[in-house]
Amino acid sequence: MATDAPELVGAEPVATGDAGGETGGRSRWAAAGWYVALTLLSVVVLFPVYMLLLRAISDPLEYVAQGQPLHPVAIEWSAFTEAFTEADLGRSMTLSFVVTLVIVIAQLLTSVLAAYAFAFLEFPLKRLMFALVVATLLLPIEVTLIANLQTIRDLNLLNSVPGLTLPFLATAFGIFLIRQGFLGIPGDLRDAATLDGYGHLRFLFRVAVPLTRPIIGSFVVISFLGAWNQYVWPRFSTTEDNWQTVQIALRSIANDRVDQLNIGFAAAVIAALPLVVLLILFQRQIVRGLTAGAVKG
Repeated sequence: MATDAPELVGAEPVATGDAGGETGGRSRWAAAGWYVALTLLSVVVLFPVYMLLLRAISDPLEYVAQGQPLHPVAIEWSAFTEAFTEADLGRSMTLSFVVTLVIVIAQLLTSVLAAYAFAFLEFPLKRLMFALVVATLLLPIEVTLIANLQTIRDLNLLNSVPGLTLPFLATAFGIFLIRQGFLGIPGDLRDAATLDGYGHLRFLFRVAVPLTRPIIGSFVVISFLGAWNQYVWPRFSTTEDNWQTVQIALRSIANDRVDQLNIGFAAAVIAALPLVVLLILFQRQIVRGLTAGAVKG
């Protein structure tokens, strides 16, 4: 009796591992290429930071005498202490912290309230008013500098915290960014909150703000960076050395200590530390917030 197995007509050939191995090999090479590219990009980005630290800890005369090498020369760690104490950088950083805190809190409050109005309320000329608010993003600070400075002078607010903060208590960028986050909240949720008896403020702080926390967190970081790095306005709104913010103080240290350049570099490192810490702690908030604000739904 015949026991031959029936022939399978039209059967597909069994795939070998060559194709899979070739695809996997290409994927590994592509991943390796990306790692190499990112490594090179990191070196390019971090090289100026390395040179800043190098110049901060190297004796300036010895460093120049040896041809400005890419390694430390006659290391002087005392430059950081001198920059913070003798150069009075500590006082300037304290003033900048106060000014930055006032600006961030004020911008956060005004941006949240205005964004809620543009996102959920209906009032005449709403679209036109929002367009005018966003249009102010196109105006650099130099356009309004003279008018704002004259206003501060008339109010006798030169050399004061109100004078340093008054023109920056509201920002169109914050209104736009947080409004985009509010627009992503489903309308059904707003209707359900209304049926439950939620008023505008209750819905804002119990529902809208918690749902858009990543966007608000990213705005706080961006607002802090902008306030901390201000140079033009503090330069014109202060006339006394005691009211120099950190960026003005860095310029003064560099000009007053030409023969001690390492102190100026050390002061720059110290002034950048709060920003570095802030970016490390909130980098995910920035990415999540900007992504959430850019996509509605």
